[in-house]
Amino acid sequence: MGTNPAVFRRTMAGLRDAGLVHSGKGHGGGWQLARPLRQVTLLAVYEALGRPKLFAIGNRSGNPDCLVEQNVNAVMQDTMAEAEALFVERFGTITLDEIAPRRPVPISVHAKI
Repeated sequence: MGTNPAVFRRTMAGLRDAGLVHSGKGHGGGWQLARPLRQVTLLAVYEALGRPKLFAIGNRSGNPDCLVEQNVNAVMQDTMAEAEALFVERFGTITLDEIAPRRPVPISVHAKI
């Protein structure tokens, strides 16, 4: 997957804690979905991952002295809240079966995580 194994484990732990996947130890172990893809929304995954920030822009200072910055922050706060609400609404309607590949994707046993 091209990521740090600790990041992968932390991500999977969040999904497990939300009941989206479960893990098994030993031979034949690993990660498996806990329910069918059609029962898991992108919103459930987003929430399981702790609702990470959607945008890298926003208020630089919570209590700026500059009146222009105060106005920009107020406008940006409302705009970002509207964007997040739209994102959450849309992600609540998309299930993983809608975005999953139609054919199984082969996984190499030597693939790096």
